[in-house]
Amino acid sequence: MRTLREHAFASDTALASLIAAFVLLDVVSLNGDYLTGSRWVYVPAAVFMTLPLAWRRRTPLLVLLVVMGALVAQSLLLPSSAPSPDSELVAWLVAVYSVSAHSARRRPYVGAAASLVAGEVWIGFDDLFLPIVAFGGAWVAGRLVQKRQLYATALEERARVLEREQAANARIAAAEERVRIARELHDVVGHSVSVMVVQAGAERLALGQERPSTREALLAIERTGREAIAEMSRLLGLLRRENEELSLAPRPSLADVEALVQTIRDVGIPVDLVVEGERAALTPGVDVSAYRILQEALTNVVKHAGHARASVVIRYGARSVEVEVADDGQGPVDGNGLGYGLAGMRERVELHGGTLDAGRDSAGGFRVRAELPLGAATH
Repeated sequence: MRTLREHAFASDTALASLIAAFVLLDVVSLNGDYLTGSRWVYVPAAVFMTLPLAWRRRTPLLVLLVVMGALVAQSLLLPSSAPSPDSELVAWLVAVYSVSAHSARRRPYVGAAASLVAGEVWIGFDDLFLPIVAFGGAWVAGRLVQKRQLYATALEERARVLEREQAANARIAAAEERVRIARELHDVVGHSVSVMVVQAGAERLALGQERPSTREALLAIERTGREAIAEMSRLLGLLRRENEELSLAPRPSLADVEALVQTIRDVGIPVDLVVEGERAALTPGVDVSAYRILQEALTNVVKHAGHARASVVIRYGARSVEVEVADDGQGPVDGNGLGYGLAGMRERVELHGGTLDAGRDSAGGFRVRAELPLGAATH
């Protein structure tokens, strides 16, 4: 069906040719026997009734007027006792159906009126039943098909709009998560640089007037560090939303995971916490990202898992830390219903060169597992 829609004119031409051959064969084989009228009337009328159907979707009203005009001309030129070929009824019904299914506004109704008038000329004005039933049935069928096509087109357009909106919302969510990461990294890096500046200043003062070259180097370190802190503060001001204040809350850390898990337990969801391996000192960026991933995954459990149990596993390895949240609920099958939390998780994992797996597990629940390289830890 899709191929026919993409090549509508070619398919309509083939249909018109097939109907034309069918009607002309009927005229030639029955002329002089059942068809008592002149062949010079039947053949041209058959041609004008059938071949224009190739344009039935492009100009449906014009095609119907040509077809019905040929019917009227044939009915008027033939003697009243001469019948019309029964095969021509196929062409008439196709023309009526087409003007109903492929026209808009008033054209379908103009076509319906023209077909009824032509039908009365053909059958006689004393018989209204046959034209109304035959042409009316084809016309109603065309309207129903048009309504269905319009509905299907509207659904397809709505699906495309929703897909575009979903993609745009995902991009916005990713951008917002990047801003959030940038603000958290500002706190981490700003603290580290501030410590370096203070240490360099203290060392410079301790030297007194000794080793002037070393004092100049330490002074340059202080000056560069302060400029870096000021520049980061200006950049953070660009990233911060309008009227948003600086957060004074402590930086989140995996050391606070017990408190995070307890908040989920407080809302009625049983959560098991397991820590495997020896706790390692993490870089601040990795520490914050691991905590945020656990926080988002547990939030999704609360939102989508329903009455479920959850488990949180933190695995410290030699080169990476792995965080995993699993539940046995009946949430979204592929994660599409999890809002844009997964997009934020991916942003954090990609920032540190880690890996993220999220989806249904073999037991039927949902599982999120992220692995982050340890990097160089700060002590």
